[in-house]
Amino acid sequence: MARVKPKRHGVVTDMTAMCDVAFLLLTFFILTTQFKKPDVEQIKPPSSISEKLLPDASLMTINATPDGKFYFQPVENASERVALLDKMGQKYGITFDNNQKAAFQKVQAIGVPMNQLKGYLDMPADEQKNYKSPTGIPMDSTNKQLIDWVKESLSVNPDYKLAIKGDVTTQYPKVKGLFEGLRDIDFLKFWLITSQEGKPNE
Repeated sequence: MARVKPKRHGVVTDMTAMCDVAFLLLTFFILTTQFKKPDVEQIKPPSSISEKLLPDASLMTINATPDGKFYFQPVENASERVALLDKMGQKYGITFDNNQKAAFQKVQAIGVPMNQLKGYLDMPADEQKNYKSPTGIPMDSTNKQLIDWVKESLSVNPDYKLAIKGDVTTQYPKVKGLFEGLRDIDFLKFWLITSQEGKPNE
């Protein structure tokens, strides 16, 4: 008697749940990803083999250009930025209106002296992004506005951290005053931003 072969049935896999999870993850990463803003001026940091990562939050950054100009990037927190602007205004006797405060919340970096800040904040957003300061923020023995930005930022939130990014061609005397100014306010722990290079063969 011939053997009866059982009828085979195709296996149906319901992928609905998997698709839902995939789209939820995609939505999460889109909403939470923060893209790095480009530098106001081109800066090529020195290389190192360090693998330490910068903090993700509460990070203020100082950029030093090849010709020794300084830019200051406040922490990405809108309300704390306004508090910082108010404190700097009080220190230098400058009052900022609501439009200027709103512009400061979105600004990429500050690279002008305090007496030019109101005019800079009044610029259209496109002009601000393309504006290259001829002087940067003053930082010398008689005018330490850059240190004031750091000091007043810490008065807004003492947990702020600082990273310094200098160009590989920036001469040390240009940033020596910055390091001395940070020492004067007893702010001795900060990160130096470098580009990654491969480890030497052991």
